[in-house]
Order: sequence, then structure tokens, then C-alpha cells
Amino acid sequence: MKLQKLLSHVRRCDTDFGLISSGDKIAVGLSGGKDSLALLYALAAYRRFCTNPYELSAVVIDAGAGADYSPLVPMCAQLDVPLHIVETQIYQIVFDERKEKNPCSLCAKMRRGALDGKLNELGCNTLALGHNADDMVETFLLSLVYESRLSTLSPKSYLDRSGIKLIRPLLYTREKETAAFVAENNITVIKNPCPADGATKREDMKELIKKINGIAPFAFDNMHSALVHPERNNLLDKLRRGD
Repeated sequence: MKLQKLLSHVRRCDTDFGLISSGDKIAVGLSGGKDSLALLYALAAYRRFCTNPYELSAVVIDAGAGADYSPLVPMCAQLDVPLHIVETQIYQIVFDERKEKNPCSLCAKMRRGALDGKLNELGCNTLALGHNADDMVETFLLSLVYESRLSTLSPKSYLDRSGIKLIRPLLYTREKETAAFVAENNITVIKNPCPADGATKREDMKELIKKINGIAPFAFDNMHSALVHPERNNLLDKLRRGD
């Protein structure tokens, strides 16, 4: 996947949902995975074309699990993006002390808290995360199946405690496209050392989508389209007794 195509996805998402405002100080939540790396490259390049000028930095939350983030240093320098690595003890707290059987929720909350703190320190008003179109559909199915809710990832929202704007510019980009982008551009992906990686309910949703697509090859595209075009939905309104 070429950078030009990736930029077209980001531009469309920004245009449709008004993600970036003039003067924003954006920090990319950089995990070192393919999605956050693709997002970093896209937003670094998008600075040249976006009609709303913005500043960009990258923040890594080192959970203390032994990941090697050193390849990100020359990468960010080449992109002219300041890199900040925040060292934490999240891994030890979640797995060694708490021995969480379902660690993802607590880990995510602690990572988000560490991100909030660093963004406030840096004076950033916007956090950009690398969730993609697949994440959007999977989250919808997770909410439907396990929570009996119709809900998914939002392109733009605001964090409750800090008021920081959270944007997801890759919600029009497929996971296979970010994988292709990093592979074709020889970008070093940081291996995720988390023992829960690949063993979550989200992985079950990935398998479910594969099965559905086996029956109807266009199913994923239709599900994603339904989520980004809510005006097409025809759902029951909430009825009050006596209405």
C-alpha cells in the first residue's frame, strides 16, 4: 500500500468527521505495532497537505514487559516527530501483582492514564490512536454480542477527565492495508510481548467476520458502511408508555 492511498483514507476521515483543528498539538499513541506506525507516517506526511496546521509528536507507553523500542528513535527522527517514551510498571501490576485473568481492560485503563498524564505534560490537546476499520466492526460485534448494545469506536471524542480530544484517523483503513504499508516500506514493527496478545474475545470476532465473509464476501464492507453512515439505519426508537 502506497503512502498516497493511506493519506487519502486519512484525509477522507478528517473531512467527514472534522478530526483536526488549526493549532492542534497532536500526540500519536505509538505502540510500535503496524497500525500506530502507519498512523504516525500518515500524520507526519499529512502536515504538508492539511488545511489546518498542527504540531505532531509520538508517545510510547512502555508497560515494562521488555519490548525493545530503540528502532523508533531513528524512525521518528527521520519523520521529524519528537518521540517520548514513558516507562511504567503496568505489566508487573497487571500480571505479577494482580494476576488478572482478563488483563486487557485494566491494562488499557492504566495505559490511557499514563498517556493522559504525558499529554498534559507536553501541552498536547489531541490524542491520535491507530484503530482501523477492522477494529471498528469488531468493536460493534463485541458490544452487540457481549453487552447487548449498538456501539462502536468513534472517530472523534473527548476524554472525560482531561478533556483531551481523541481522534482515530484510520477508521477508513483496513488492517490488511496497514500491514501492507509497513511491509512495503520496510518499517520495523515492534513485537508485542503481552502474553494475552492473540488470545482475546476480539480475536474471536475476527474469526466470526471471516466466517460471515465466507458466506457473503461483501459483508465486512456493508457492516463498516452501516457504521459510518448511521443515517441509513432503521432501528426502533425508544418508546415511553403513553406515547
